Amino acid sequence: MTGKGGARRILEDLRSARVLVVHPNDEDGTVLVEHLKRLGCEVRAIWPPPLVLPGGIDTLFIQVDDLKITEQLASATEITCPAIIAIVTYESPTSLKAIIDLNAHGVISKPLRALGILTQFALARYRCSYEKRLSGKVQKLEETLKGRRLVDKAIRILVELQGIDEDTAYKMLRDQATTKRVTLTSIAESIIIAKETVAGLGLSLSSNPAIPRN
Repeated sequence: MTGKGGARRILEDLRSARVLVVHPNDEDGTVLVEHLKRLGCEVRAIWPPPLVLPGGIDTLFIQVDDLKITEQLASATEITCPAIIAIVTYESPTSLKAIIDLNAHGVISKPLRALGILTQFALARYRCSYEKRLSGKVQKLEETLKGRRLVDKAIRILVELQGIDEDTAYKMLRDQATTKRVTLTSIAESIIIAKETVAGLGLSLSSNPAIPRN
């Protein structure tokens, strides 16, 4: 990867952004909106702040001096998960709390100038993208671990009911998954559900249960 190629990709990403600016329609707001438009991205500006964020945005610039406003939008940003750049007039406990509540990915201070906006814009989008990739990896790992626990539980059921060893039980599960062209986890879930259903009826499975068949 060349330096120029990396820089080009960053600029292309910024130009593809769909930005919402939540800021009073004053001189600072004008500087911000005009600079973002010069970068080539899609920009919408709104004031006063909405209770719900409009659809189709992936980046949010927001003035955070009013804690009530940021509290209202915090839950909305958790749903849409945009890159967030907080705009502060001065450092205070209120603005710091707002930045944390919003989980802001970048911060710019007023009075706003063109210098610094691009840096925070790019940094915020990178951090947001990284968080999403990391969250996806964690979710995938959690699903893998959950599947592994289900398979282990199904293996124990087969060992208990069939009187076989764990390797043989695992092979039975794997063969059924291959035959039915489904995941190992889904076969394991079928066995667990069947056992729990029968137990809920006050019955017990025979000593030679069949793996559920469709």
